[in-house]
Amino acid sequence: MGTVVILGVFVADTAYRADRMPVMGETILGNAFALGPGGKGSNQAVACARIGAETHMIAMLGQDDFGKLALDTWADAGVTPHVRHLAESYTGAAHIFIEESTGNNAIIIAPGAAALMRVADIDAQADLIAGADVFVTQLEQPMEAAMRGLQIAKAAGVTTILNPAPAAELPEGMLALCDYVTPNETECEALTGIAVQTDADAEKACGMLRKLGVGTPIVTMGEQGAYLYGHGVVPSVNAGAVVETTGAGDAFNGAFAAALSEGKSPLEAVRYGCATAGISVTRAGTAPSMPSRSEVEAIL
Repeated sequence: MGTVVILGVFVADTAYRADRMPVMGETILGNAFALGPGGKGSNQAVACARIGAETHMIAMLGQDDFGKLALDTWADAGVTPHVRHLAESYTGAAHIFIEESTGNNAIIIAPGAAALMRVADIDAQADLIAGADVFVTQLEQPMEAAMRGLQIAKAAGVTTILNPAPAAELPEGMLALCDYVTPNETECEALTGIAVQTDADAEKACGMLRKLGVGTPIVTMGEQGAYLYGHGVVPSVNAGAVVETTGAGDAFNGAFAAALSEGKSPLEAVRYGCATAGISVTRAGTAPSMPSRSEVEAIL
């Protein structure tokens, strides 16, 4: 069992299913509503723990019912929390619209307490980060916190993964701290200016990311699979009809990190990620959709 430390955000997902997105000023009737755990970092931690890694989650929460939901979610998945609670703020929440016919989604996030995370909060967890096999972060918390986490991990020789989501302008030197960067097509275009639609596009974009200092770029490409620099496209896994794509990227990243932490090769780890994502989209929700290791290995 490897050890993975994930720095990120928990938000409570409020998911609304409807036939279409309303236009501005319009009210429509939805088909279903669900409240559940979400946030990229939290989803990745749940996916990672269910694959079998010793998983630690660094986050900030409010002192409220959504914060309790976070702790209950992590306890159920086997994730160890390292949390500061802020009475003056609130635990984050997300509005998720899901198009009934396709499972595609559009999301608004209000990060709450997570937006108040500072470098000092990361320095307080330096020993935890430095003792990991793999460190993972995203861009939902403040950029300086993500940067500091990567700096601590890189200096300690920990394998570093940046999931650059949501897409944002990165500070100089950030990509050079990353052993792996895992953008989707949209995020990859934001980083490189290259629209990724084909294998050749992904290869070109990964080449640019290499020039920017990334060790091994990976572009997740939805139903096509994932492009692993130096190997080409690793195909996706068809585990059944798509119910909801929300959280698929998080499923990939969590499983990828878990597999790397055990010493699996990047190619094997990407296969784990693709299988985990492939199963997750056949289920509703984000954290609740993350499969167990036995399910992933069975489909592989």
